[in-house]
Amino acid sequence: MPTDHLADAQQLRAEIAASAARMIAEDGADYASAKRRAIRQLLGQRRVNGDVLPDNAQIEDEVRAYNELFLSDTQPARLQKLRELALEVMTDLQVFSPYLTGAVLNGTAGEHSDIHLQLFTDSPKDVEMHLLNRRIDFEVSELPHFSGRGGTIERLSFLHRREGVHLAIYNVDDLRAGRRKPDGRTLERADINAVRQLAAGTPP
Repeated sequence: MPTDHLADAQQLRAEIAASAARMIAEDGADYASAKRRAIRQLLGQRRVNGDVLPDNAQIEDEVRAYNELFLSDTQPARLQKLRELALEVMTDLQVFSPYLTGAVLNGTAGEHSDIHLQLFTDSPKDVEMHLLNRRIDFEVSELPHFSGRGGTIERLSFLHRREGVHLAIYNVDDLRAGRRKPDGRTLERADINAVRQLAAGTPP
């Protein structure tokens, strides 16, 4: 492949990643929709080759850079608040082996970010009953299984101290099976002890 084509592809990939990161940081867009919108803004209806598409890791790096450049006066405090709230919810749900995932864990959480937890239990109904007993109103939806092998899992969403919380309910065997994603990367997640350290300002 010609060197100039490689350079052009790398430049366009960087521009798409930076544009998507801005949408994530400013508007709370998810990675997939932010990437699609960024491509439309930069390329219109042109077909896009795979070599110009940034992966989520590159976009995440751009979100970090955006936060440091434009939101350094507010984002750290926002992140700290969300981690403390995540710890509160995880403490209440400790019997279900909660794990923190997403932007609150990796440090890119902003004004529009919610708290995402994975729970592991033999009975999703036990989680529902737990929330009902605490008079927590929640919505039920479905998510693809993180393994990418097909199938869906239940997600319960509610507000905790006016912040969105999403519980992805997995079987106990999913915890034992590991956390390898379809693309071969390891799924980032942290148990309650690791989150306690993060909330205290001492990363595990």
